Amino acid sequence: MPGFELFGDKERNQVKDVLDSGVLMRYGFDGMRNGHWKALELEKKLAKRMQTNHAQLLSSGTAALTVALASAGIGAGDEVIIPSFTFVASFESILALGAIPVMVDIDDTLTLDPSAVEQAITPNTRVIMPVHMCGSMADLDALQAICDKHKLILLEDACQAIGGTYNGKPLGSIGDLGCFSFDYVKTITCGEGGAMITNNENYYRNADHYSDHGHDHIGNDRGAESHPFLGYNYRISELNAAVGVAQVARLDEFLAIQKRNYTILRNALEPIEGVSFRRVPEGGVENYSFLNFYLPSEEIAERTHTAFGKEGVDSCFYWYNNNWHYYKKWDHLKNLESLAPVAKDVLEGMPNYPDGHFKKSDHWMGRTISCLIKLGWNEEVMAERAALMASIIKKQL
Repeated sequence: MPGFELFGDKERNQVKDVLDSGVLMRYGFDGMRNGHWKALELEKKLAKRMQTNHAQLLSSGTAALTVALASAGIGAGDEVIIPSFTFVASFESILALGAIPVMVDIDDTLTLDPSAVEQAITPNTRVIMPVHMCGSMADLDALQAICDKHKLILLEDACQAIGGTYNGKPLGSIGDLGCFSFDYVKTITCGEGGAMITNNENYYRNADHYSDHGHDHIGNDRGAESHPFLGYNYRISELNAAVGVAQVARLDEFLAIQKRNYTILRNALEPIEGVSFRRVPEGGVENYSFLNFYLPSEEIAERTHTAFGKEGVDSCFYWYNNNWHYYKKWDHLKNLESLAPVAKDVLEGMPNYPDGHFKKSDHWMGRTISCLIKLGWNEEVMAERAALMASIIKKQL
């Protein structure tokens, strides 16, 4: 991770097909395309790879989450449960529909704590959205049981975890809906892009229409198509999709490199007393895009992260003080700071998150260091890096 590290002729040739045709839009202009439909091709390949009936390509992972929620009828006043450790897109997609993001604690998986989810359910809860941060998953069996009990939708945000599996099934394919991001720093990239997958025919049809201004895509005359309901523009371009066509075919190649580099690093850190690792639920297999480990205290973790930087160890993150991925710095969410007036349902329904509200999450995040696993590192570089990191950690302990 990320896939752009290994861009080559396969990506260039796919993009050249689009440029040679001159058709950069995914819909219409049938006669000019020379038979090339890159977005449609990527959707078919993705659905097959993810073992689902349908895939809908979108302009970003954020768009995928928004469209997935809209396709299931989520809107004004509906509550969607999300973890306190995620990316801002999780709550942005919910708020965009006038729904209410309800944050709850994480556990040692660094994802949703099922007991916290159960406690947060109200009559307005409609969706549970586990976010498979840094390549690994939540306790999906437990979350699915909660959804079944309360008749809720399970939406997997697998934007950072493509290629991971749970009980032999691809992450994203287990819930009612699953979403991926193909932005520039994901395991496979379109430059910008995302996708929603589902086995639900109605959700898929809704997503297909909603993401293209409500077009029903019936017939071969775009101007004559009907609009059964309101929609918006969340389309991906053919250029972006072309890059994805090449990259999705290389997913197993990328996963193998990530697993190799991840294993080298983990083997170097595992013998160190005081180092432990995030829990991967039984039956789960990470996509190996990050190695996440715990140190004995917040102080040691922060000090170690600083030491990494001083010694030239890049691509390691201390999410506890990160602006984009942990609730502590999300004042714009807590205070609902918006350019436009906030919907009444959100104003009245938004939970209050006082300081210290997520102590259980702080317990885990304050001690976590997360190391990106790059595709461009060969075994020699990875071994040197692992040895240096182990040496630094030992000094800090």
